[in-house]
Amino acid sequence: MINARDGFLRVGHLPTLVAALLYFDVSFMVWVIIGPLAPFIAEDLHLSATEQGLIVAIPLLGGSCIRPLLGALGDAIGGRRAGLAGLVVTAIPLLIGWQAEPSFAALCAIGFALGIAGASFAVALPLASGWYPPKYQGLAMGIAGAGNSGSLLATLAAPRLAEWVGWQATFGLMALPVLLVLLLFALMARDSPSARPVRRWSDYSAVLRERDTLWFSVLYGLTFGGFVGFASFLTTFFNQQYAVSRITAGDLTTVVVIAGSLLRPVGGWLSDRLGGYRLLLGLLVGASACLLVVSTLPALPVVVVALFGALALLGMGNGAVFQLVPQRFPDRMGLVTGIVGAAGGLGGFMLPSLLGSMKDVTGTYGSGVLVLAMLFAAGAVGLLALGSVWARRWQPDAVRQAGIFTLRRVRQEVKPAS
Repeated sequence: MINARDGFLRVGHLPTLVAALLYFDVSFMVWVIIGPLAPFIAEDLHLSATEQGLIVAIPLLGGSCIRPLLGALGDAIGGRRAGLAGLVVTAIPLLIGWQAEPSFAALCAIGFALGIAGASFAVALPLASGWYPPKYQGLAMGIAGAGNSGSLLATLAAPRLAEWVGWQATFGLMALPVLLVLLLFALMARDSPSARPVRRWSDYSAVLRERDTLWFSVLYGLTFGGFVGFASFLTTFFNQQYAVSRITAGDLTTVVVIAGSLLRPVGGWLSDRLGGYRLLLGLLVGASACLLVVSTLPALPVVVVALFGALALLGMGNGAVFQLVPQRFPDRMGLVTGIVGAAGGLGGFMLPSLLGSMKDVTGTYGSGVLVLAMLFAAGAVGLLALGSVWARRWQPDAVRQAGIFTLRRVRQEVKPAS
């Protein structure tokens, strides 16, 4: 996929790209750590499905709230120093979770503080992308964004550690890889020599008034929000809906999540070649179909395959969205990335909250998954309608690179010759 002959390895700064990947990877692990620990926590604290969904979702909300602040810090002092500060602060709620008296309120507060880990997106991606020209943005940001594979470390290791030493001690142990990555990041990461733009809050306000910023936020709320929401909640889903052990539930979640984690760079790579618009449209339709199957709550092997497919598509969708952003906002990439990334975390917050509350209301997770399938289908319809708008308003080169088409053009292409 990465070929030295095409120039990717001859441009940019590979150590910084790797450092950004490691930073996001370990941060993602911390960000979703409550998810695989949730069955242990729920048993100890006797939580309802709604409460369990909430403690899983709150770190995702915290990431959305903190991300603009960390992004602004990166603009002010540089991505390298902001990343170092973010890693130091990330270890603090882990240590508090290790030592604090367990309660639902305490976990909500600790979970919100873990949002600093989710906010790493606002530093890691601009730090990496600043070294690469527009033609390689999809691939570079896909590689850095593959740090969502940190969820695999959480779902695979956390349940086993919790069985061995308890869920609170697991918080403390998870601080160790954070400190290791802190050292590696300090040695490898470098800020791009390109001039760092000075941004004011009024700049963010101006971008927020752009309709396309809203649409990118909605799309990323579906793709990344869907991925991180499921990564956080599936351990609970498998444990409660299919009555498997907590460790088995974590293993099944790892199997499912690995697809989305590893295929994000593939989504960026395919988007650079096919166009992010075309790819994302197909991915949303496919994800909706997979979730429709899951909503019927079929046999365990079937639901694992369907979820594997859904998260694979969502992982590639994350890369597709961020191939579109630089086509529309080439000179305001950092600003829009922070806003869109925050929307992704907000989408992730809504997913476990929805599934938990629907479980308490209807007695099954199937109803909540059905609502999600309908939301993804609506997203595909909305994106299809946006094609004609973007084709008129975007620059011709951006339309071509994004792979935007309109229904009218499709009808003309298939119309038989007279």
